[in-house]
Amino acid sequence: MIWNAEAETLGRAARARLQLARLRETIGWAVAHVAFHRERLGGVEVRRLDDLARLPFVRKTDLRDHYPFGLFAVEPGEIARIHASSGTKGKPTIVGYTAADLNVWREVMARVMAAAGARRGDLLHIAFGYGLFTGGLGFHDGAERIGMTVVPVSSGNTARHQLLLRDLAPAGICGTPSFVLHIAETLTAEGENPRTLGLRYGMFGAEPWTEGMRASLENALGCPAYDIYGLSEIIGPGVAGECEVRDGLHIQDDHFLPEVIDPATDQVLGPGREGELVLTTLTKRALPLVRYRTGDVTTLTDAPCPCGRTSIRMARVKGRSDDMLVIKGVNLYPSEVEATLLAIEELLPHYQLVVDRRATLATLEVRVEPAPALVERCGGFDAAHPLIVGLRQRVAERLRMAIGLSVQLTIVAPQTIPRSEGKAVRVVER
Repeated sequence: MIWNAEAETLGRAARARLQLARLRETIGWAVAHVAFHRERLGGVEVRRLDDLARLPFVRKTDLRDHYPFGLFAVEPGEIARIHASSGTKGKPTIVGYTAADLNVWREVMARVMAAAGARRGDLLHIAFGYGLFTGGLGFHDGAERIGMTVVPVSSGNTARHQLLLRDLAPAGICGTPSFVLHIAETLTAEGENPRTLGLRYGMFGAEPWTEGMRASLENALGCPAYDIYGLSEIIGPGVAGECEVRDGLHIQDDHFLPEVIDPATDQVLGPGREGELVLTTLTKRALPLVRYRTGDVTTLTDAPCPCGRTSIRMARVKGRSDDMLVIKGVNLYPSEVEATLLAIEELLPHYQLVVDRRATLATLEVRVEPAPALVERCGGFDAAHPLIVGLRQRVAERLRMAIGLSVQLTIVAPQTIPRSEGKAVRVVER
């Protein structure tokens, strides 16, 4: 179902005219109300969309340098809500919304959720965290805009999730892929089949995930898994999402104008070329951002989609540019390791990368758990069992071929790798 056919199927020429008008309005608004933007963009004239490439970038450090409200474009009394990042790498980034901004957020969330199968009257189980994190409230507001029944469970307390999923029989579930997979795993461990819950669709995001993780989720839950993308600095979840075709995520580009750049040269890249995603808000009032560097690595395509939506699509995020690991001169994203591990049926989709930088050259250990069927064949877990040893050798070779790097592959006992109730911690640095 297309939520807003007029906006989502707008012709390319009309879409470009709308984007240009909104871009010029946004730049004018930002220059008039924010000193930071006035110093950088004052006097700039944008006549065509291509002129955007001449403008300077905004980085996350700019938000932190102007913490907390230095980039806000409205008076405090006009702010309807504040969210913030976790601040795990320094000060949190504070983001604000006017009442109109919240309406935009609800609109784009309704679009991406409807594209994933959400319908009026459906019961939605929300396993994203609430609070300053944008995930829970983003899905909550989008669901209410559609007319769904919301179960705001939040993250954590796995037993509560099990109880409510069994008793309320929701049509859909949303959360981080790692946490929802953990819920399914605990149900299985208690002798229940998560596929009998009757879920029709799952919507996942907030952490990079691969086609292998999609297959694991769909096998566990018995329903299609859809990727929803967003970031708090731009609006939260709802920036983009997959339709029923699931061939890239439709960016709501009447509200968020996308580019992909080469992070080394800052040059704009054409369709199909991998680089860093840059987004410009076109309708935000509280926190307008022009050419915000997301750090997320992806590609764009303007090829027609069979679903009828005409927006630009982005590939699933490969990882963050600042999360790329350099091991013995090899550039590596955790998602590349995941893609290899999850293609091997004797392994569970739970893994960690342990990077040890205490020596001159960094080393990488990949820890992963065996599937229950393999453990049963071995008569219990034994790292020295020939089946485990043989699997370890095969997986290590598969990884070497896939990523061009020899790693220490360790198959650990079941339930050894910590389960996440939010975003999974995939990399441990030493």
